Amino acid sequence: MIHKVFKVLQTHGLRGLIDVGLRAVFRMPRASFRKCSPFFVGKGLEIGGPSSAFRRGGLFPVYAVASRVDNCNFGHLTIWEGEISDGATFFFDEQRLPGTQHVAEATNLCNLDTGTYDFVLASHVIEHTANPLKALIEWIRVLKEGGILLMIIPHKEGTFDRWRPVSTLEHLLDDFNRNVGEDDLTHLDEILSLHDLSMDPGAGGEQVFKNRSLKNFENRALHHHVFDTRLAIDV
Repeated sequence: MIHKVFKVLQTHGLRGLIDVGLRAVFRMPRASFRKCSPFFVGKGLEIGGPSSAFRRGGLFPVYAVASRVDNCNFGHLTIWEGEISDGATFFFDEQRLPGTQHVAEATNLCNLDTGTYDFVLASHVIEHTANPLKALIEWIRVLKEGGILLMIIPHKEGTFDRWRPVSTLEHLLDDFNRNVGEDDLTHLDEILSLHDLSMDPGAGGEQVFKNRSLKNFENRALHHHVFDTRLAIDV
């Protein structure tokens, strides 16, 4: 896979590499999960989670067919999962042995070898990443040849982002080229002005939400970027 990455980079440059990676990311089979399930019978890595969409009875019940799912989360304490411990502590399914829990940035999986996983999962994660293209390159890197990346991304119209403008590929590329870190708060003013608190009851009032947002590097609750169907298709 690394050979292919370098070949695309030499032939088409950075923009070509990003385009190829994103097209692979957002291309999902138009069949039922039953027909797609053979892609997920091996070993996978989930970024964030565990996610209800991947559980038995969920939208894409990957956990039910996977032989193993490891996990990567950004810290040892999250507002979604509470305390997280490294090791065999990722309990994704009651009928499977736990997977290995890694604590690392989604944009830097340096402790994971290239071509390790049959699939990578990420549900409602990419919008929380300040440098999504950097993250996507890492997620693709750890996939085996022919592996699949399955992402679930919130559409702006169904979330508290509905008043914010959709991000552009050019903006994502600029973040990548500037090597934006996860402590970035470039979008904070926009978020504080346009975040629809009525659709985010867990955020509290305006001052509580602002205080939490200022500590985003600790909690990673902000949506740095806003996605819709058109953006997913265009890339």
